[in-house]
Amino acid sequence: MPSLNLFLLFMAGAVALNLTPGPDMTFVLAQATHRGTRAGIAAALGIGTGTLFHMTLAAFGLAALFAAFPLAFDVVRFAGAAYLVWIAIGMLRHPPHLNASGEEPSIGAAFRQGVVTNILNPKVAIFFIAFLPQFVDRSAGPAWLQILVLGICFDISGTLVNSAVAFGSGKLASRMRRNPLIGKIMGWISASVMLGLAVRLAWTERR
Repeated sequence: MPSLNLFLLFMAGAVALNLTPGPDMTFVLAQATHRGTRAGIAAALGIGTGTLFHMTLAAFGLAALFAAFPLAFDVVRFAGAAYLVWIAIGMLRHPPHLNASGEEPSIGAAFRQGVVTNILNPKVAIFFIAFLPQFVDRSAGPAWLQILVLGICFDISGTLVNSAVAFGSGKLASRMRRNPLIGKIMGWISASVMLGLAVRLAWTERR
């Protein structure tokens, strides 16, 4: 397992990302707003299930890549730093806004749609490949196992956040529509965290 400090740094970035409204949160919000809390939670669980798919591919694919090409770790590290900067710039240029709109599927359909929506989102796969390996301590055990553990923690965090959104979707959507400043503040805070992580990843030596 990574050191406690490295793990806490990872969780800070994970929570910041999970709290930033995006396609997954908007999907959960739409289901909860139009079909009720249970459908919103089902959608959140579906998204979490889809995330497991990306996490597993990242874990075993990257472990094999690092074993075959030692320099690949550094390549991914710098690529990950650049990707985090790109995410931060996007957060600053396009502050998050939540728009409650969508269909009214059953609870089962909400879950299935959550799974499919997440699996078919290529940005999720790119994110896991770029983000998770940066927090792997190569002296602390198999890379694939560390990536799985980190991915599960990220997934749990995201599912909890999306479930909370399902519970309070009506109030949250109303506030975000009435006061866009809330979205801007969330975007600035999350962008600052991403930029800080990018700087650390670019200058930290490979473990």
